[in-house]
Amino acid sequence: MSTEERRTLAWHETLEIHELVAFQSNGLIKLKKMIKEVNDPDLREIYRKSILDIEGNIKELIPFYSLAPAGREEEWRSDLGFYSGDLLGLLKTSVRNYSIAITETATPSLRNVLTNHLLKAIKGHEQIFNYMYKKGYYPSYDLNALLSNDLKIANKALQMK
Repeated sequence: MSTEERRTLAWHETLEIHELVAFQSNGLIKLKKMIKEVNDPDLREIYRKSILDIEGNIKELIPFYSLAPAGREEEWRSDLGFYSGDLLGLLKTSVRNYSIAITETATPSLRNVLTNHLLKAIKGHEQIFNYMYKKGYYPSYDLNALLSNDLKIANKALQMK
């Protein structure tokens, strides 16, 4: 079967789209809240352009959800879900960034500091993931619910003024 004939995305593609939409939706909500406080016209224009770009990204990715290997439906997450998801994204990005930084480090004392920071980020990620899973904010073993949550957050972010 050729790629054009496939009717669903692969699981790994679906999960990558999930990560991109979830991360960008949370970021979009923050940018839309923060732009109101940006007084510098140049910085405000950069924010405006970033908001438009991220909105475009989300809008282009959302149609791929219909190609996911399962259907979706679930109730909207509370602000606690947003706040915990934002922290999860921060800690996940911290793990990635510290891992990369360690590979670029030649100074042993700096490597030790970065390694300690990495371990704290890993532990923090574990704590917030467990919190989100327990509260039902991150149904990581239920792809249908996971993708449904993404779509609801993305739509909320796109509809914000």
